[in-house]
Amino acid sequence: MNKSVDYIIVGLGIAGLSFCEIAEKNNKTFVVIDQPFCSATRVSAGIINPMVLKRFTPVWNARQHIATAFSFYGKLEKKLNLSFFKEMPMCRVFASVEEQNNWTVAADKKKLSAFLYPRILKNNNKFIHAPFGLGKVNFTGVINTEKLLNGYQNFLLKEKKILPEKFRYDLLQITNNSINYKNIKAKKIVFAEGFSARSNPFFNKELIIPNKGEFLVIKAPGLKLEALLKSSIFIVPMGDDFYKIGATYNREDFSFEVTQKAKKTLISKFKQVVSCNFSVTNQVAGMRPTTLDRRPLLGDLPKQNNIFFFTGLGTRGIISAPALAQKLFKYIEGKKPLEKEIDIKRRC
Repeated sequence: MNKSVDYIIVGLGIAGLSFCEIAEKNNKTFVVIDQPFCSATRVSAGIINPMVLKRFTPVWNARQHIATAFSFYGKLEKKLNLSFFKEMPMCRVFASVEEQNNWTVAADKKKLSAFLYPRILKNNNKFIHAPFGLGKVNFTGVINTEKLLNGYQNFLLKEKKILPEKFRYDLLQITNNSINYKNIKAKKIVFAEGFSARSNPFFNKELIIPNKGEFLVIKAPGLKLEALLKSSIFIVPMGDDFYKIGATYNREDFSFEVTQKAKKTLISKFKQVVSCNFSVTNQVAGMRPTTLDRRPLLGDLPKQNNIFFFTGLGTRGIISAPALAQKLFKYIEGKKPLEKEIDIKRRC
């Protein structure tokens, strides 16, 4: 591939994909370098949810990120002629009268009223154990992340905008005016590598805290669940009686191997809320790129020429990546400062 482009983008998880879209929208040329099937996005639950349902608080920048995400994914479906995004209600299973009361109080707050349906809903599914009822969250949905990434990769392949291979840092040549990789010459490079940024020689690996997550895919023909369900775990309808259940959190294990411990934990928590028969059809593990202050890492580091980072999105990348890609692009091309809470320089 002999090319001269504006950007080399390393990584095609949700961060890299989102930056591709904003670059293309602004008539910037790019080539993506990505080893298929390695991103945390591909094995994520794909949930769009504006709330932290353990504490009934909004996620960081919920209003802006949700609005941008819904628009972004809707337009991307049309562009790719692919159905991967489904708006779907989410219900929180209450464990006590106290949680019911906390929900009612939270739903009455101005900053939360748009997201929380104020009435306590009665459970009508005989296989769901919810004696204290359910709380409904607005502006929720689910992304089929594997379908999205496969579809976008195919789009890039047709456009000849991707090298589906592992990036080799030893082949990168950097000058004051250009970035050179194999036969590709670019003005700038954006590393959107997620957890793999820890192997990047231009990046301080201590900035990323790996958080391993595992989930199960089950088949439960009797469940007939039509909403996302949150108890001590998430239950995500996938269609055709298949569901994702998860996820676990582990900051000690850096392997991508699935574990019997996680499987037993998830099955135990599932049985606490669901009583129908089911079978486990798959188990998947991935590594979330979390940070110490739970904020992403965007921008460039001191004394680096035209090298930029878009990583550290943690557990909320599906929601936040489209809006953050816009901010990073405006920083690079428009010199618009990044907020301190997302600027990678805050960690220097």
